[in-house]
Amino acid sequence: MKAKREYSDSVDGERDLKRQRVVDSPSSPAEGPLVPYNDDDDERRALNPTGDGEEDGERVESEEEDDDDPYGQGSILGGPNRQVEVRRDCPYLDTVNRQVLDFDFEKFCSVSLSNLNVYACLVCGKYFQGRGKKSHAYTHSLEAGHHVYINLRTEKVYCLPDGYEINDPSLDDIRYVLNPRFSREQLQQLDKNKQWSRALDGSDYLPGMVGLNNIQKTDFVNVTIQSLMRVTPLRNFFLIPENYQHSRSQLVHRFGELTRKIWHARNFKGQVSPHEFLQAVMKASKKRFRIGVQSEPVEFMSWLLNTLHADLRTSKKSSSIIHKCFQGELEVVKETQSKSISEKKESGEDQNGALKITDGAIENNNNVATETYRMPFLMLGLDLPEPPLFKDVMEKNIIPQVPLFNILKKFDGEMVTTTVRPPARMRYRVTKLPQYLILHMRRFTKNNFFREKNPTLVNFPVKNLELKDYIPLPAPTKENEKIRTKYDLTANIVHDGKPDEGFYRVFVQRKSEELWYEMQDLHVSETLPQMVALSEAYMQIFEQQQ
Repeated sequence: MKAKREYSDSVDGERDLKRQRVVDSPSSPAEGPLVPYNDDDDERRALNPTGDGEEDGERVESEEEDDDDPYGQGSILGGPNRQVEVRRDCPYLDTVNRQVLDFDFEKFCSVSLSNLNVYACLVCGKYFQGRGKKSHAYTHSLEAGHHVYINLRTEKVYCLPDGYEINDPSLDDIRYVLNPRFSREQLQQLDKNKQWSRALDGSDYLPGMVGLNNIQKTDFVNVTIQSLMRVTPLRNFFLIPENYQHSRSQLVHRFGELTRKIWHARNFKGQVSPHEFLQAVMKASKKRFRIGVQSEPVEFMSWLLNTLHADLRTSKKSSSIIHKCFQGELEVVKETQSKSISEKKESGEDQNGALKITDGAIENNNNVATETYRMPFLMLGLDLPEPPLFKDVMEKNIIPQVPLFNILKKFDGEMVTTTVRPPARMRYRVTKLPQYLILHMRRFTKNNFFREKNPTLVNFPVKNLELKDYIPLPAPTKENEKIRTKYDLTANIVHDGKPDEGFYRVFVQRKSEELWYEMQDLHVSETLPQMVALSEAYMQIFEQQQ
C-alpha cells in the first residue's frame, strides 16, 4: 500500500514537472516572446462579423482543436487560448515567390474545398486548410518542403511545420495585394495621379485602368464594371470598407474588393480577375447571369444597381450611394382607352356624357383615361429610328446616322410613345436630373424567330452635352439654386459584330490627363476622342458638370 502511494506521488510529480516544462519552455529568451492567440475566434469573427451563427445559410464552425493546434498540445496549454511564438528571423523567407501569388480566386482549400481557416502557401501559391498536425497545410509543408504560409483572413504569416508566427515588414507588400487599403487622403489624389505603376513581370499599368480577365463570355460584366469605376462618388464609397461593413451581402463586399484591386497601385500583375465577384453575382442573381452565357450589359447594369441599393440601405426609406449618384425623376402622362366606356359601347348604352374618375390625377374625357404620376429612374432608354429596309443604287444598305438630341426628344413631355402591352400612349418629361446620367440605346430587338441589331450610328458630343436646349427642365425649387444641365461623357459601351456572336468594349476617360482609353477585357490602349464618337454606342454614362 505504501509503495503504491509513493509510486502515485512520483507520477504526479513528474506530470507537474512536464506540464511546467511545456508551458515554460517556449518563453525562453532565445526563442522570442509569446502572444496569446485564438485562431478559431479570429476566423469566426472574420467569417461572421455580425455575430450571428450563420453566414449565407451556412453554419460557421471552427476546426477541430487538433487540426488547428500547431503543437498538438492544446489540452495542456489551456484550450484554444494557446501561446504562439512570434519571430522575425525566419530562415525560409527567401523561398517566398511573389510571381506565383494570385489572390483573385476563391479562398478555398485545394484539397478539402473548405473555406474555413484557409492559408496560402507563399512558395507555390496554392491554398490549404489549417496549420495543425493533421491539416493539409502541415502535410504540404512536410511533403513539398514549403514553409511560409499566410492566413487569408487574418493576414498573419506562419512558418510550418515549426508553427511560429513570422513578424517581418518585408511581407507587407503581400498583405497589401491580398487586401488593398486606401486612406481618405489617397482618395483625393486618385484623379490627380499621373504616375504609372510597374508589375512584377516588368509591365506597366495605370491604377484604375487595368484589364479584366474574360473568364468565359463575361465581357458584359467587364464593360459594366469598367464604366462604373468612372463614377467618382461610387468608387470612393467602395474603396473604404468601413462604409459598407454593416451590409451582410456577399455581392457588396465582393464588389468593394474588386474596386480596391482595380485602383490599387501596388499590384503584382497588371490585370485583375473578377472571379470572386462573378461567383457572388451568380449566387445573388440565382444564375440569371452566369459564366459561359452571354447577357446584355444594360440588363446586368440595371440588376446590379438595384441589388446593390437594396443591400446597402439600412431601412426601406433610406437612400444609398447608388440613388445619390444615378437616381433622377420622370413625370409620366399615360393615356389609355377607358374600359367602362368601351363596355358601354358594346352594351349600346348612351355615352354622350364624359366620365370623370377622381382618383389622384386620373381624368376621363372623350373615351380616354389620362393618368399623371411621377416615377424615379436610374437610366433612360432611347429608341433608335428603324434602319432602311431596301438597298440603294450602289446595292448597299446605307447605315443611317441620328443626332443624340433627336432621340432625346422622347423626354420632352410632348412626343408620344405608344406601348403595345398594355395598349397606351405615354408622354415623358424629366423633372429631376441625376448627378450621373445613364443613357441606353435600344439596339437589339427580339421577335419570334431571331434577334436583330439596329446599326444606326448616334452622333453625340463628348463634352458639354447641354440638355436644357432640347428637353424642358424643372424650375429650381430655391431662389439662388442653379440647375446644372451640362454633362460630360465619362464612359461609352460599344457593341461590335452580329447580335448573337458579337462582343462588347468600352471607352473610358482618365480624369487626371483627360485622355481616352479603349478597354476590351485584358486589352487597354489609348485612343482619340474622335474615335469614341464614331462607335456604335450602346450605353453611356454622362457626368454632371459641377
